[in-house]
Amino acid sequence: MTEQYPPPGPGFGPPPPQYAPAPLPYAQAPPQPVPAGPDFLAVDKRNAVVVDASGVAFESSGLSIEFRWPEIRSVHYRASPNGKALMVAVIHMDGRFFECVVEAKPRSRLQEWFPQLAWVLGHYRPVG
Repeated sequence: MTEQYPPPGPGFGPPPPQYAPAPLPYAQAPPQPVPAGPDFLAVDKRNAVVVDASGVAFESSGLSIEFRWPEIRSVHYRASPNGKALMVAVIHMDGRFFECVVEAKPRSRLQEWFPQLAWVLGHYRPVG
């Protein structure tokens, strides 16, 4: 006569509480709806800068990075040395520095971007 063994269970199950993995410190909360507000967009063939109610986003050659306002220590911008591009830098709260350069074609567009960007940044990050 052959013995019948119970079918195997669904696995080992979760680890005991003392061995359970801790939540990741960098895990983000689910995105919250962003209230409407002013925004800024500068785009060229490869790069883009977006500033809106959620924060600042860079896209460079198909790679994107987003910074939420609570993560941002400061935002700086200026014209490139040759005067043909907008350079935007985000200083993260932990001191890291991120930069995106957007070419302005025609060059006069750069002079349009400066007041727009200043106004939008002032709206979300008033000085004082």
